Amino acid sequence: MAALEKLWKISKIMATNKKLLNKGVVYMAWALPLMFMGPAIMYNAWSNQHTAWHYLVLAIGIIFAFGSVVLAFIGLRIIMKSLFGN
Repeated sequence: MAALEKLWKISKIMATNKKLLNKGVVYMAWALPLMFMGPAIMYNAWSNQHTAWHYLVLAIGIIFAFGSVVLAFIGLRIIMKSLFGN
């Protein structure tokens, strides 16, 4: 019986912050399309090197790819904070 009470106290201490979890999932949801759009746009830029817009499209693809990594990192950090606390 004492072990169950101890487990119950630990589970109350390790409760998940649902607001933070939701915020982290939203960040991850924004990162997901950028993970696909960034490389697709960069591929398009490299395929169309004969146009004048090549460098602009490549820069946009790099920004999207970098943005996806940043958003995914922030989202994972927030999710870990919601699960394990400060």
